[in-house]
Amino acid sequence: MMNSSMNGGRSESVIIKKHEFPIPEIKFTKLFINGSFTDSVSGKTFETIDPRNGEVITTVAEGDKEDVDLAVKAARHAFDNGPWPRLPAAARRNIMLKYASLIEERIDELAALDALDGGKLLSFGKLADIPSCIEFLRFYAGAADKIHGRMLKMSSDHQGYILKEPIGVIGHIIPWNFPSQMFFIKVAPALAAGCTMVVKPAEQTPLSALYYAHLANLAGVPEGVLNVVTGYGSTAGAAITAHMDVDMVSFTGSTEVGRLVMQAAATSNLKALSLELGGKSPVIIFDDADIEKATDIALLAILFNKGEICMAGSRVLVQEGIYEKFEKRLAEKAKTWTVGDPFDPESRQGPQVDKKQFEKILRYIEHGKREGAKLIAGGNRCGDKGYYIEPTIFSDVEDDMLIAKDEIFGPVLSLMKFKSVEEAIKRANATRYGLAAGIVTNNIDTVNTVSRSVRAGLVWVNCYYAFDSNCPFGGYKMSGPGRDLGIEALEKYLQVKAVVTPIYNSPWL
Repeated sequence: MMNSSMNGGRSESVIIKKHEFPIPEIKFTKLFINGSFTDSVSGKTFETIDPRNGEVITTVAEGDKEDVDLAVKAARHAFDNGPWPRLPAAARRNIMLKYASLIEERIDELAALDALDGGKLLSFGKLADIPSCIEFLRFYAGAADKIHGRMLKMSSDHQGYILKEPIGVIGHIIPWNFPSQMFFIKVAPALAAGCTMVVKPAEQTPLSALYYAHLANLAGVPEGVLNVVTGYGSTAGAAITAHMDVDMVSFTGSTEVGRLVMQAAATSNLKALSLELGGKSPVIIFDDADIEKATDIALLAILFNKGEICMAGSRVLVQEGIYEKFEKRLAEKAKTWTVGDPFDPESRQGPQVDKKQFEKILRYIEHGKREGAKLIAGGNRCGDKGYYIEPTIFSDVEDDMLIAKDEIFGPVLSLMKFKSVEEAIKRANATRYGLAAGIVTNNIDTVNTVSRSVRAGLVWVNCYYAFDSNCPFGGYKMSGPGRDLGIEALEKYLQVKAVVTPIYNSPWL
């Protein structure tokens, strides 16, 4: 266990062995295409790394354009000729419910896979992460037989109605920070809609996606409906986004890659897009807030999932009346935050996902120091093995500093002071992103004013990271177009078709 502390300006990390958890057996490492596991066409593989120590877990098949072609061909055949889009909705529902039950039987194993592959807390995986995947499947299974069109009142000699039909073959490109949740946030509504799909998991965290493909097979999802191609974004991911037979791409990741996805969609077949991209979300804390509650919310907003979450509350704006007390208490709590092995039940923060992300975060911390922000907690790596970073807080941060503008995607918080509601709104919106925001206050008038003025797709009041299957999330501005979760996510996988016929017994004909 690594417990971050500061002693006379020098960072110390103490490693204490607390708990042993059996490492899960790696059962699936090949591509899943048309209902079967298979090697890549090239025969190439890549290594997936344990972020706790930088060691190789296993090798996984490296898919490329040729493999994507095979997967898309299978998905296209399953959509055009197979049973899935044509099944009674209740039959799709029942298969999805069985799929959820199969996952429920394996919660511990699946949570351990994500802990091993992505450094996610095992405790969170068992209690929240994998159970939420089950809930997503069951929520959309329940929605599968409730997809309705509507009648249209037209001119006196015509009648019309609207059909909701599955959009076709979907390319899902999912990120490494929530490999299980993002798999089902995308796959579950697409299955309910009657679509077929090719999933490209992140190269950093491919293991759970392959297991979910196996469980889909056991649940009775027909061949070709759900295909998983592991590989790199620049090859396998790019092949999906540019493929002429993919009807839609749903992508979650960085804004920079989102631009490339949009370009590929435009230059190929103008496929539909849903993009959930970066964020630099503000948490606005007003003078009337309870400091204990507010500091807890602020720490959760930045340190949950080691800061590797697009909605991280990485900019905390605090009104001047409580700024100094808040700053002191926040630093005190950050220094007691337990960083350690994700398999240890006492850990609150595991390692960053890989060496590249680890080094990127450390570079941003050095930027913050050079720019003149005041470091009040953390600022260093934790231990001498693995990709652990101390919870890091900078205070007196200015809006034009790099740490206040860029999405760092790590446990690094920028603390800022403001005077008025108007200033808070202006500074909260002074970002190219617009994914989420938090408001901490006991004044309902402040809540109403700020929540309507902040340009963000999801606003939390006196809480943070309150998610639900029924609550859509997505962004404004450069956080991308599209929504995940809620009925809105189901709707995006459906085409709207209008059908118009004449009324032949009309007295006007």
